Amino acid sequence: EWGTGMGILKWGKCFDCGQRFHGAVALALGWACWRTYVSPSETGESRCNAMMVLGNALRLGERASEALPVFEAHLALVRRHYSGEEEPLLGAQGNVASCLDDLGREAEALVLQREIYARWAARGISQKHTILSGYNLAVTLLKVGFWDECKTSVRDQLLPAARQTLGSDDDVTLALSRILADALAGDPESTRDDLLEAETIMQDTTQRRRRIFGRAHPHTLRAETSLSLARAKLAWAYPSV
Repeated sequence: EWGTGMGILKWGKCFDCGQRFHGAVALALGWACWRTYVSPSETGESRCNAMMVLGNALRLGERASEALPVFEAHLALVRRHYSGEEEPLLGAQGNVASCLDDLGREAEALVLQREIYARWAARGISQKHTILSGYNLAVTLLKVGFWDECKTSVRDQLLPAARQTLGSDDDVTLALSRILADALAGDPESTRDDLLEAETIMQDTTQRRRRIFGRAHPHTLRAETSLSLARAKLAWAYPSV
């Protein structure tokens, strides 16, 4: 159905440019998707997928407190009707974990994310689902200040796999680059070389974001913020160099 505008995919991505919807558009489409596919039969695959689309739209719209019960209901539905299929279960658990992280419940999120990543990694580090779950784990590691684990995981495993599997311009690859740069700059024990590496990474990432998404896109703005923070810390820590 990709490239046709048909099916569940059209509610999350533009089938012309391939970019994910965001902001008010994503939220409106999330509710429209739910209203389109809701039916008396809760076992329907379309209903289940529509619940996931709505949860993602709420979470990306910074409404994590509203998204969490949607994701929990989706997880319960998957467990009840698709328990023999590991991929849908891991995906549903991952959505709950990311929402918990957004709500500041990082300890709970980490437990889930470590388990999910380990199960995906057992299938191969270069698989897209493994890279995505690794990214989600890295986000939480960064938030709680597990600097070394975050840097090692992203630099040694996730980024090489993402570049090989997804390409250097892929959204996930660029997001992983920003995570690495933020970890390098955020670590209280970062060296001058660490800060210079963070700056170099974010210069490249920001240029790619501007070229692919444009200057006004939220991803580009986040990249520019990370670049500014790396430069500011470098200037503050080593003013005379």
